[in-house]
Amino acid sequence: MKNKVRELLEHVEKFSSQKLEQVEEFRIKMLGKKGEITQLFEQFKTFTSEQKRELGKDLNELKTKTLEKINSFKELLEQHQGKSAADFDLTMPANNEPAGSRHPISIMKNKIVDIFKRLGYTVAEGPEIEDDWHVFSALNFPPEHPARDMQDTFFIEKNPDILLRTHTSSMQVRAMEQNKPPIRIICPGRVFRNEAISARAHCIFHQIEGLYIDENVSFADLKQTLLYFAREMFGKDTQIRLRPSYFPFTEPSAEMDVSCKICDGKGCNVCKGTGWLEVMGCGMVDPNVLENCNIDSEKYTGFAFGMGVERTAMLKWQIRDLRLYFENDIRFLRQFCSVI
Repeated sequence: MKNKVRELLEHVEKFSSQKLEQVEEFRIKMLGKKGEITQLFEQFKTFTSEQKRELGKDLNELKTKTLEKINSFKELLEQHQGKSAADFDLTMPANNEPAGSRHPISIMKNKIVDIFKRLGYTVAEGPEIEDDWHVFSALNFPPEHPARDMQDTFFIEKNPDILLRTHTSSMQVRAMEQNKPPIRIICPGRVFRNEAISARAHCIFHQIEGLYIDENVSFADLKQTLLYFAREMFGKDTQIRLRPSYFPFTEPSAEMDVSCKICDGKGCNVCKGTGWLEVMGCGMVDPNVLENCNIDSEKYTGFAFGMGVERTAMLKWQIRDLRLYFENDIRFLRQFCSVI
């Protein structure tokens, strides 16, 4: 009998069904008047006292587990009886799972876009697979321009040149081709460069670039816009500085730094003792770019700027390794559940 009890217990543990009829059939088979467990109890009555002491506990355990299994299936199926898959929200998380959050890149992208929306910028989006004209040539990159070597490009086809965009500046070109000034846009999106993956670099990353074209736009307008952004993003006491730089599509060009929030500008290992952290590149749109997009450079001027979303998030939240964004490590992502 011991072997029979063990065999039936394994059968009960394996039992599963999605139909009430099958559960009732299982109950009758095991616990009905002629059920297998009922028959074992009939045999049990004929055993000696010593045999009853040895087998009684196992037999009672078998009956209890069988009843629990049947009742649990009945309760579950009776609750859902008559309902279809359409009656349930299959996107709801399991009850025991912790609340999720947006990815830190999404959080930071939304923060940046929201700041510039307050200044009247609208969001412009475009294709990730682009052509040479929109990524390079229209932006003042002649075919032999050495600046092309600064962006190691993923080419899909060489003739004609079809490639994965290396910056979202291609959307600025499309906006200028399709619209007349005034133009005030912000361009978020993924970009691609053939770079070795490390703590500070990745072959896929996210950029947000901005463009403002109108009459009488000056470098002073650019500086005030970026100061407003820096203080909204990093705090009201944030200072900025603009250092001369070079980009083919802007002239003059600059790199913008913000005062280090870790040391309050005194110098630390994060800012390498300088008290400043680099945030973005910017400058006045080169007249050649305006003319390439059929905008009169004698009448209109404008400025452009661009920043890496990962880089800005690293500065905001002191994240030390770019690869964390792409590893889907729950321990890292859960730190942003309370960030909005």
